[in-house]
Order: sequence, then structure tokens, then C-alpha cells
Amino acid sequence: MSTSPPPGDASSDPTGDATGRFLVQPNGRVRPLSPHLQVWRWHVTMAASILNRMTGGALSVGAVVVFAWLMALAFGPEAYATFTGWMSAPLGLFVWFGLTLALCLHLAGGVRHLIWDAGRGLSPKTADALSWASMIGGVVIAVAFWAVLFASGRVGL
Repeated sequence: MSTSPPPGDASSDPTGDATGRFLVQPNGRVRPLSPHLQVWRWHVTMAASILNRMTGGALSVGAVVVFAWLMALAFGPEAYATFTGWMSAPLGLFVWFGLTLALCLHLAGGVRHLIWDAGRGLSPKTADALSWASMIGGVVIAVAFWAVLFASGRVGL
């Protein structure tokens, strides 16, 4: 018994597919292309996932700044004074704020994933709410942390 391919399936003749949705692999098999960003409608869980990945990358770069701080501490008072002079300037404070923001957003995204890993909050409505909460909560925590630093006088412009 023979079955015909479903409509739109280019597995029998990929050259006849004008949509560009199929690809001939090196082994000769015809496979559909993966969905692309142009295919998907943007939604908050997608944005939160991309933001979580970006903050993870930013924290990897930020580890270099923390390493430089520790190295300046190890090289003595002059090196440490030079480093703190640079990092207490407005541009340095911006870098530290960016690292704090990345840390808080990544932490909140990790909590969101921890909730999902426990099997909770997986319905679309709850997943959207958790995504919004992780993004807004991360920003609020970072801004509150720096507001406390400025209010206590530990940091100033």
C-alpha cells in the first residue's frame, strides 16, 4: 500500500517547492527548514528567554571586570586606587550598574526557569505573567539596590 505525501510536502520532489521551506541535505534527504524569527510572532516569553541569554553573556564579560578588580587589589594600594578611580567615574558606575542589572535580570530569569522546572506555571497565561514578573522584577531590584547605594552615600557622582 502506497501513501501520497501530504499537501505542501516536498519530500517527493524538492525542486518543485517554490516556498523555500525545504532543504536537500548532503545525504539526499529532504527536510523542512527550521522556523525562523520571521515566522514566529514575538511574545513576552520569547523576549524573556533572549534577555536571559544576553544577560548570561554580559555576566561572562563582567567577570573580567571583577577579575580586574581583584587583580588591582592584589597588586597593592596604588593599583587599587587607580582601579577605583576609574570605576567610580560616571562611566565606571554605568558599567557597574549594567553588571548589577544583568545579574538581577539573570537571577530573576533563573527563578522563572526553576519554577518551570518544577512543573509549575507552564500554561501560556502564567508563563507570560512569570516572564513579565522576571523582567520587571529584575529591573526593580537593580534600581532599588543602586538607589540604596546612592542614598546611603556609599556611591556618588
